[in-house]
Amino acid sequence: MAVLKKNKIVVVGAGNVGESVVFSLMLKRVTNEVVMIDLNEDRAEGSAYDLADATAFYHHTTIRKGGYEECADAEIIIITAGIARKPGQTRLDLAKTNVSIVEGITKNIMQHADDPIIIVVSNPVDVLTYIVQKNSGLPANRVIGSGTTLDTARLRRLLSEKCDVSITDVNAYILGEHGDTQVPIWSRATIGEEDLVTYMKKLDANVNLDEIAETAKKGGATIIAKKGATFLGIAMCTARIAEAILKDENAVLPVAHVLGEEYGEWSDVAISLPTVVNKSGIVRTIDIPLSDAEKEAMNVSAKTLRDFTNDVMN
Repeated sequence: MAVLKKNKIVVVGAGNVGESVVFSLMLKRVTNEVVMIDLNEDRAEGSAYDLADATAFYHHTTIRKGGYEECADAEIIIITAGIARKPGQTRLDLAKTNVSIVEGITKNIMQHADDPIIIVVSNPVDVLTYIVQKNSGLPANRVIGSGTTLDTARLRRLLSEKCDVSITDVNAYILGEHGDTQVPIWSRATIGEEDLVTYMKKLDANVNLDEIAETAKKGGATIIAKKGATFLGIAMCTARIAEAILKDENAVLPVAHVLGEEYGEWSDVAISLPTVVNKSGIVRTIDIPLSDAEKEAMNVSAKTLRDFTNDVMN
């Protein structure tokens, strides 16, 4: 598989998520240079060494430790640094600590980078995506939050298992907040080309969509309770976003960015919608029809995020 010539990626944060993101990027063969930055330089160097050993099987990729000056010629900068969510803690509870961390990271990035694309992974990702965009001064389309990519992946996996079909034939989204007010879009979900509800009526199994949505929403908390942290799923989602950018794919992904005035009640908040992603970042959003209930749920999600973000900034 060909690798683009100019595709350097900087990953800020060498913890479990950062390491897993770099490993996923290597497996996808989309970059030939990754630089890891961490306040704990020994951790960054150790992570880079460990991952470099794996490049014996993916020899086109170089992985090393570096400083913020490496952002100057990076195609993509991925922010994974921050305090991890603890069992029983919501993503929004993390904000007051992680906002100050990410503000400092953004300042350091922009001292060296010129019009980069930044992918925000640190939680609460929607709030931090807003903070990074406002503090960086970058256009909203060049600051991308991982948003509900992981929630959507979980939903599609659960539906594929319940419906006994390949996950590649499931088309369904979770939009809104990456958190408690996320919104499953059942009205537009399909299995193959068939409407999800129609398909499920043909199944003998008793499938409860509300239970599936709740399982997807609580997926992260379930993993944290059992193993202490989540990092593999979000790492692959992040690598997928980076791949869409580096390969100029025009891929449709449920990622977050700060919405403009044209979005009305959803404006000036970072929230996930289906968006077209390519080498320029976010090109446009896909305006999919929603049911009245879904529209109202999205309004609630946007208001929740806006209110909390304002409290943090104030």
